[in-house]
Amino acid sequence: MPRKFGEIAFTSEVLAAQSERGSRQTYEKYIANGPANDVITPKIAEFISQIDGFYLGTVSSNGYPYIQFRGGAPGFLKVLDEKTLGFADFSGNVQYITIGNLSGNDKAFMFLMNYRHRQRIKIWGRAEYIESDSVLIEQLRVPDYPAEIERAIIFHVEAISENCPQHIPIRYSETEVAAMMAPLQARITQLEQQLANFN
Repeated sequence: MPRKFGEIAFTSEVLAAQSERGSRQTYEKYIANGPANDVITPKIAEFISQIDGFYLGTVSSNGYPYIQFRGGAPGFLKVLDEKTLGFADFSGNVQYITIGNLSGNDKAFMFLMNYRHRQRIKIWGRAEYIESDSVLIEQLRVPDYPAEIERAIIFHVEAISENCPQHIPIRYSETEVAAMMAPLQARITQLEQQLANFN
């Protein structure tokens, strides 16, 4: 159990809920003896390089959480160093809720999911948006991805937790399905050609 995750997620209210329901002692032992899990390991970096979307959570000034899906070509979420992630913020519906929230409270959360392999990673940290750094924006640009970039968002990692696959449904993206179907389509074409030769 990652220690930094527990320090952030296990508030006094959470500790009370765990104590009332009998799980506090188990988690207390894991947190005390667990690794910090506050850096991006090569394994996590590999996971990040393959995803084409994630959920970004911020907090509004009225205390409500806000979650928004961020998507792009695989690799659009980039590991800048072992404590820093970054991505190009593409133009969207111009509500700017995430940007507004970050201007008042930089606490943020990333939820990364790979449905095909039933893997999920939660990342707590602080985020900032940068609009005037053209060098950084170019660093975060995905080649041949046509979306317009409005700014960069930089995420400073404070805690990481990898969850078990329980209850995660297996799902495939359109690209993954196409890749799996390609050999079958090729075989069908081959068989159709063989049948045509008999006629």
